[in-house]
Amino acid sequence: MLPAAARLTKSQDFRLVVRRGRRAGRPRLVVHVLRPDQARGPGPNRTGAALPEADANTAPTRKSDVSTRVGFVVSKAVGTAVVRHRVARRLRHLMRDRLPALPAGTLVVVRALPPAAGASSRELGADLDAGLRKLRILDPDVPATGSR
Repeated sequence: MLPAAARLTKSQDFRLVVRRGRRAGRPRLVVHVLRPDQARGPGPNRTGAALPEADANTAPTRKSDVSTRVGFVVSKAVGTAVVRHRVARRLRHLMRDRLPALPAGTLVVVRALPPAAGASSRELGADLDAGLRKLRILDPDVPATGSR
């Protein structure tokens, strides 16, 4: 189980990570990551103009430099409630092992895709590691942890 301080719980935090963060798609899941420096300051948008400062609707609800926080999205497309909860439990377990390797203050959203329903923990762990490495959040030399 993830500690309460390591969980994303508010929809506005999920929205912030998905809209302003970077993403990496894998066969069974999509990893969205927002670093603390991306969440605070203005940055270029698609037109090249600067984005306005983060307001109350887009600012994280807690200080982002406190700890790395993770949230999960497992939609009904993945399967029945039993299957969705099994996928979410596996992803929580895998992310718990990877939290110490992530930079402090990073916000992560892991979105499960329908093929995640039939995937083993090892396959989910491999996709999770590949997504984090692609986003350059996880060091490529660090061996995967928590993969069975």
